[in-house]
Amino acid sequence: MVPPLITLEEHFFSTAVGSALNDSYTEQFKAIPGLQEQLTDLDQRRLGDMEKGKVSLQVVSHAPGASGPAECKAANDQLASAIKKNPSRLAGFAVLPVAQPEECAKELERMVKQYGFVGALIDCHYQGKYFDGDEYDVMWRKFEELDVPCYIHPTWPSDDMKPRYTGNFTAGAAKSLGASGWGWHNEVGLHTLRLFASGKFDKFPKLKIIIGHFGEMIPFMLQRIEKLSVRWGDQKRKWRQVYDENIWITTSGCWSLDPMRCILSNTKIDHILYSVDYPFEKNENGLKWVEDLEQSGLVTQEQLEMIAYGNSEKLLRVKAPR
Repeated sequence: MVPPLITLEEHFFSTAVGSALNDSYTEQFKAIPGLQEQLTDLDQRRLGDMEKGKVSLQVVSHAPGASGPAECKAANDQLASAIKKNPSRLAGFAVLPVAQPEECAKELERMVKQYGFVGALIDCHYQGKYFDGDEYDVMWRKFEELDVPCYIHPTWPSDDMKPRYTGNFTAGAAKSLGASGWGWHNEVGLHTLRLFASGKFDKFPKLKIIIGHFGEMIPFMLQRIEKLSVRWGDQKRKWRQVYDENIWITTSGCWSLDPMRCILSNTKIDHILYSVDYPFEKNENGLKWVEDLEQSGLVTQEQLEMIAYGNSEKLLRVKAPR
């Protein structure tokens, strides 16, 4: 029997952003009928789609692209209002103005303390800039102080990144390779390793990082990273300890048991979280994957329940409706 399901990488478009992001999403809009309507709905359609996938609780976050402080504040306020209407079914990750780390800390504190948000989901770079510099310590310190996780999520390649995804193929292929077809996952994995290499996990040993899509390529390369990262500096806490203690991974949008076999062999079971990536993926596809996992014999019933909802309840301090 399918246990309660909590999902963590589930998106919406704020009316504060309007159509400003539409050009970035042309590939997705073309491939996924009704996507725009699903992104902008925070009420009955969303709840209906959750029912189709037996999702008990959805942690909602803004889709990639929102960046300014005023824009982020308006998006967070809109999400907070939607959660207030359905507090047992929806929770929130704040969107932060990642170009301005001090504003990130302020907005994170506002949303966690005033509105009960369970963390934040941020783009993995801002116009090609990652967040491993000292100027971002104010943001990472606030995550640690509030004891809430940061979900590092893919975003579109910056102008200086685009040439590496352009070549002797169609513009559509280039757009996909730079985004969900490859580049998104590579960039999140790289950012996570940059945080380690720069000593952020030594400076903030209780920092909690979530990454999606079965760990954004890291689990497959885990042992090689462990071996070679000793050359990256004199970090007190080595890569394997950081991976085991500070990083959680979700299943978002990857509906195969093959990567799960890898993850179960090298990732702590209490650091694996179920997610869908709605509405870019269907909740029904996630449900089918959970059923396949249950029937596969790869996990016990107790482990299945941990992945489905138990680990998220513990990490986020939420409760899935039974």
